[in-house]
Amino acid sequence: MRSTTPAPRPWAAWLRQRARRITTALATLALVCTAALTATGTVQAAPAAPAAWTPKPSPMTTPWTNQVPVDNPLPEYPRPQLTRPDWANLNGIWDFAVTSADAGQPASFTDQIRVPFVAESALSGIQRKITQNDKLWYKRTFTVPAGWNGRRVQLNFGASDWRTTVWVNGSQAGGTHSGGYDSFSYDITGLLNGGTNTVVVSVWDPTQTGGQAIGKQRINDVAPHPGGGIFYTAASGIWQTVWLEPTAPAHITRLDMVPDLTNNTLKVTVRGDGVSGQSARVTVSSGSTTVGSATGAVGGTITVPVPSPHLWTPEDPFLYDVKADLLSGSATVDSVGSYTGMRSVGIARVDGVLRPVLNGKFVFQTGTLDQGYWPDGIYTAPSDDALKYDLQKHKDLGFNMVRKHIKVEPQRWFYWADKLGLLVWQDMPAMDTRAPDSAARTQWEAEYDRVIDQHRSSPSVVMWVNQNEGWGQYDQARIADHVKAYDPSRLVDNMSGINCCGAVDGGNGDVLDHHVYVGPGTTVPSATRAAVLGEYGGLGFKVSGHEWYPGGGFSYEDQPNQTNLNNRLVGLLDALREVRMPAGLSASVYTEITDVENEANGLLTYDRQVVKVDAARVRAANLSLIDASRAPASPVVLPTNQYKSLRVTTSGYTDRYLRHRDGAAYTDVVDANSAGLLKSDATWKIVPGLANSACYSFESRNYAGQYLRHRDFRVYKESGSGAVFNADATFCAVRGAGGGVRLSASNFPEQYLRHINAELWLATPGGSHAWDNPASFTEDTTWAVEAPWAP
Repeated sequence: MRSTTPAPRPWAAWLRQRARRITTALATLALVCTAALTATGTVQAAPAAPAAWTPKPSPMTTPWTNQVPVDNPLPEYPRPQLTRPDWANLNGIWDFAVTSADAGQPASFTDQIRVPFVAESALSGIQRKITQNDKLWYKRTFTVPAGWNGRRVQLNFGASDWRTTVWVNGSQAGGTHSGGYDSFSYDITGLLNGGTNTVVVSVWDPTQTGGQAIGKQRINDVAPHPGGGIFYTAASGIWQTVWLEPTAPAHITRLDMVPDLTNNTLKVTVRGDGVSGQSARVTVSSGSTTVGSATGAVGGTITVPVPSPHLWTPEDPFLYDVKADLLSGSATVDSVGSYTGMRSVGIARVDGVLRPVLNGKFVFQTGTLDQGYWPDGIYTAPSDDALKYDLQKHKDLGFNMVRKHIKVEPQRWFYWADKLGLLVWQDMPAMDTRAPDSAARTQWEAEYDRVIDQHRSSPSVVMWVNQNEGWGQYDQARIADHVKAYDPSRLVDNMSGINCCGAVDGGNGDVLDHHVYVGPGTTVPSATRAAVLGEYGGLGFKVSGHEWYPGGGFSYEDQPNQTNLNNRLVGLLDALREVRMPAGLSASVYTEITDVENEANGLLTYDRQVVKVDAARVRAANLSLIDASRAPASPVVLPTNQYKSLRVTTSGYTDRYLRHRDGAAYTDVVDANSAGLLKSDATWKIVPGLANSACYSFESRNYAGQYLRHRDFRVYKESGSGAVFNADATFCAVRGAGGGVRLSASNFPEQYLRHINAELWLATPGGSHAWDNPASFTEDTTWAVEAPWAP
């Protein structure tokens, strides 16, 4: 995350440099029925350990911090796209110990931890720094419900960071799992004893000292502290739900579902264990009505008809129910529930511009960077409501997309994105910023494949983002080709932020992705890739009483108050709609949805207690942007190679015209009785833009070769050459009120040519300078193009 900007800012050098530096018993448990994702059942536990466990004080309290159950946190069924009616949640209090990294199982477990919260978090009850020299140990007991007799028992982990080994009744269950972001399971049937069973788990997590995917994690103090920058507290150990589930010996392990809108079908591949000679039946339904059904071989493509499909879109995220039955002859030996959304994703030329399309149509994707950190649970949201909350806030603010930034969330997060209707750009978590060795590359690619497999059926996921700003970069083109071949149904971004921090563009994939702070910059499509703005914004506002480390927060552009924050943000969104989208930009990712530790760039505070922005105003700006992509207005066209005069439209000043004097630009009253020199000074030849022929430059009538150009915000009449001068002397036409025109700087699209106190400035909505004053801003930046005073 983060980039340089097209013009110097106080923090630009830092941005460039940082890339280089860079047990109690479980009582009755909720079991889930397939349709409603809830059910009932009980796991019996051995006598409880002493009731000594308490959470630690959280550095910031979210609305859910004090609502987390002690014995049954996160009780919801954790895998919504592969559900069964029987399961048993093992979340809750486990015995816990920390040893040296090379030690064996400890003789005693002296602490207790609330699973699935990481050891660094307050909600775990441990809240301590974990380093590469530590190994985490977990232990608890359980008995298998009598109703599961005769079935296999699977022990499932949503995710554990990083190298996890599991023993049941003293025997290791399968192999050690390496990976922090993918789920894994063990068939523990042969290790069970028929009574009280003991499970022990060890986890070693070297974070940035290893070579594995880590995202934003860094080994830091767990208490709030200054610094940290764009990296945050590490998250070690079990961090997603652990559960038991009974299955038949032959059972389904995954459904790969790809909608085919061309043929109105759903293509399903049923995958399983012990399925030799089995077949599968897949049924798609809407409510109680069966839409289509088909039978085929396990492991092969089963094509289910979905006539006249109800399409999934962000505005109407309709989901079909899916049921898959594993058949042995005519007998059903296993059944799972799931869901799907009928939609397509691709790249197409729209009015001559390469754009991403959803269901064959271009819609601008406006979203935020979502890092998925919590002050109380760090990597783990305190509740399912909390997990949903950030996504719902995207919808409330009018966004239709979210970029999940170098973290992979639990599967219920994807369920909520699917259900609420948000397009998801899913990053693969980055390795450390250094060049990875061959072992790290092998591990990273294998984990990436597993992440894709586990989320490839989610309708909300529309793009895989392979690497970010060159962090741990290698083989960019090869990896992009592999991901595209592995999942051809989605877009691929070979590198988000190819213009930043030493990143090397692989040159392929579906999008060309820039990071520009504050932005929105001037990203344009290529002949083969659509243009997207993978990061921009970073507007900061610190809310007293809601800072992780009071006084320690930073941003990419601090805002003095909420009024400025709102004006600045809406100005950026308006610039996307008015200038950048017509020039070919197709998507944008604002940094960011919430503050994170010492980052104060969020639209919400880190504790989710305060929405910093005017939600209704931001929503309206986002919806206007989306609507404009569906029904674009005709471009504003100015006459070229003709002399014209630009008249002020602000009430009370409509007799004033843009003129130059002593090399600078001003406005002055001009009428029929004005001197000839003044009339000439107020006349400009409109020519195709020096830096962009789709925009315009304004050449002086009486000083040929000299143009209006901005320099340090002030506007002058000057001659010059080169890329910087040409960009400074180019303005893009935007429709203004009453038939007027607004002139946006070609290289700073959010800044407009404005008169104020008779002077001409490049002004920014919500900016902090005197010439950015919000009073009559739109009127002051709207000009009438009229007949020249000096033909």
